[in-house]
Amino acid sequence: MRIFLLAICLMGITISRAQDDGLLTELDSTAVDDNYATAVFKGLQVVTLQTTKMPAKKEFYFVVSHRFGSVKDGISEFFGFDMATTKIGGIYGVTDWLAVSASRHTMLKVYETSLKYRLARQGNSFPVDIVGYNTIDINTFLDEDDYPKLEFADRLSYISQVIVSRKFSDRFSLELVPSFIHKNLYDPAIENDNQFSLGSGARMKLTKRLALNLEYAYNFDKPDFYKNPLSVGLDVETGGHIFQLLFTNSQSMTEAGYLTHASGDWGDGDFFFGFNLYRVF
Repeated sequence: MRIFLLAICLMGITISRAQDDGLLTELDSTAVDDNYATAVFKGLQVVTLQTTKMPAKKEFYFVVSHRFGSVKDGISEFFGFDMATTKIGGIYGVTDWLAVSASRHTMLKVYETSLKYRLARQGNSFPVDIVGYNTIDINTFLDEDDYPKLEFADRLSYISQVIVSRKFSDRFSLELVPSFIHKNLYDPAIENDNQFSLGSGARMKLTKRLALNLEYAYNFDKPDFYKNPLSVGLDVETGGHIFQLLFTNSQSMTEAGYLTHASGDWGDGDFFFGFNLYRVF
């Protein structure tokens, strides 16, 4: 919670200042004017939270992500490597301000589609980047034998986010991510159909090709036995792709699962190792 409050304070204190950055790599191939801040975040995600980075027009990202089991299980589960979940998907830049994506997750056999669109850019005349992000999750794990009256709409969850980021220097960027989550099918004994969260993410550049990422989200409506997601990651840039190594207390990789069903407790050593791999075409 202290990290979350610090992020809000930092954003509020320096919101009126503007920054430019001329760092160019293959992963920042989107053409921008000199007036705009570039490389605010190098990855499309901080760890699991989306960033304000957008694919360039006609640019395609192939995405493979893994979250292994809890390291708390020790050597009997090979510190989580025996319990992997996988996400495979693609992201396409329709224009420089609009991207579409689709992915499939082994956890709950979820299909996810999304729209990501730029609303404003940080530059000499505006202090922050603003991006909208909307997803629809389709849970195909639900069984009609368990839910005799199950309809297709019951499988759907909707997530809407506004991502606001600022590059404060060549090394440090910060973002805030308010989110609204709606689930058509839910258990009223443990959660609400509508949930709100407020997340924050930070990036600290360590070297030319390494950056440390941190993210946290506070869910205002979560039941007591779930946790607020807290994750730390390392960006590794290698030519035409970016590789993110990470630790998180949420094994789910969908926005709805990550923000509402984080189950690990960092204090008990109950967290998950994983990675995100993006290949640019």
